[in-house]
Amino acid sequence: MHTLLGSGGPVARALLPQLQASGHALRLVSRNPQPYGEAETVAADLTDPEATDRAVRGSRVCYLTVGLPYRAAVWERDWPRVMENVIAACARHGARLVFFDNVYMYDPERMGRMTETTPVRPVSRKGRVRARIAEALLKAMERGEVEALIARSADFFGYGKPWSGVLNFLAFEPLSQGKKAIWFASAEQPHNFTYLPDAARALALLGASDDAYGEVWHLPSGEAHTGQAWVEAVARALGVEPRLQLVTRPMARLAGLFNPLVRESVEMIYQYDRPYVFDSSKIAERFGLEPTPAGAALAEVARQDYGVGG
Repeated sequence: MHTLLGSGGPVARALLPQLQASGHALRLVSRNPQPYGEAETVAADLTDPEATDRAVRGSRVCYLTVGLPYRAAVWERDWPRVMENVIAACARHGARLVFFDNVYMYDPERMGRMTETTPVRPVSRKGRVRARIAEALLKAMERGEVEALIARSADFFGYGKPWSGVLNFLAFEPLSQGKKAIWFASAEQPHNFTYLPDAARALALLGASDDAYGEVWHLPSGEAHTGQAWVEAVARALGVEPRLQLVTRPMARLAGLFNPLVRESVEMIYQYDRPYVFDSSKIAERFGLEPTPAGAALAEVARQDYGVGG
């Protein structure tokens, strides 16, 4: 039994067909799980230890892909409880754990080439939460309580509305509606992304690989381009004009008075005022996993979500 803890988000939606194709029995866990083929569905609140235990029982591998609401206060309250409960349940039932993580905990001065050994030095509330829960899992792994791995992603994008990732929010959605794409801080700094189908293929492979456990992995991510170049590439994929609105930190603070998502993004704007290059060479060298070329990935999103290009 392979169990998706947090089965309703974009990462889980991309992962499901990969696991199904591998012939695994599937269990989908969320507060309100949606049916998917012959997969078992279990309604559970992962902040509840008993509900988490029931959700994990009988699992061989659990994929923790929960997407909590993008609010620092919610993360501070709920993420430590979720991680504690999942570690305890996996330890109790002998289930392996694959944790889908991000890069918020990394040292902002070392983002020009992020690897699995980049120092942890979070400067945001959300980053401090991510550092705390990753450290909790790493310590449980070191103590031999649970067999697990951490799979980290850069900012991601994909297809499957209503929400698939950062580049969807910044560029695909506004440009498709005749509006300007937005970019934070500087459109001249390099930035790369993880394409969700690539992440899903890698997660399924890592979860099934005995020698992947006990390590941190960066999921396959393509080459970095400037914000301006990304907007132009998305516009080409959609067949529209590449119009761009740069949002500075003061502008974001002002807009955040009216838009909660922008308000919560202000503390993360540092990721756009400097080079952001996520290195996934480790997984490429060990498993031969390479990212989909950016042009092909963007064209697929345009086709799947916006009917562009047949």
